[in-house]
Amino acid sequence: MPLWIAQQPLVLASKSDIRGKILAAAGLRFGIRPAQIDERAVEAKAGSLDAAGAAALLARAKADAVAATQAGHLVLGADQTLALGTERFSKPADRAEAARQLRALRGKTHALHSALALVCDGKVLFEMVDTAQLTMRDFSDRFLDDYLDMAGDTALASVGGYQLEGIGIHLFEKIEGDYFTILGLPLLPLLAYLRQSGFVDG
Repeated sequence: MPLWIAQQPLVLASKSDIRGKILAAAGLRFGIRPAQIDERAVEAKAGSLDAAGAAALLARAKADAVAATQAGHLVLGADQTLALGTERFSKPADRAEAARQLRALRGKTHALHSALALVCDGKVLFEMVDTAQLTMRDFSDRFLDDYLDMAGDTALASVGGYQLEGIGIHLFEKIEGDYFTILGLPLLPLLAYLRQSGFVDG
């Protein structure tokens, strides 16, 4: 018997490769429809919201945008923000920006906020934010240059310039929080909701 028992498959409103891999590994039936939204414009609307609130707003905006075109489907939006104290970070635009972010983060502890929102036919059914605390080691400038050489374009794919599931792990000395939250999708709360709501066999 399949785990996903709802009539319609889940729709992931994201082009994130790792989020798709997480859902597939969990045995869920889903399709992918990346949200076509201006993330920077949504972040600007976040105004005085903290980083966690901005992540929640982005996740909901993605789910809303795709749900408007997918009648009857449960749509999953997800997003992630990073904060060092009161400073909020976005995905680096280029290698120089990735280097600037990593220099700012090294030797310090930052918060990574991962949000998700489930929307169906314009109604938000479930949303939440989970936070992890990550401490980067005080690596050298030489290591930073070597890391950026090895990471290539993947350093631009995630806020903070790293992906923990790859060579980005070498940047850290301590991690506190859920692994899936760090990857950008708080999986356990998502699965709990899907089971309780009858989308997944429980």
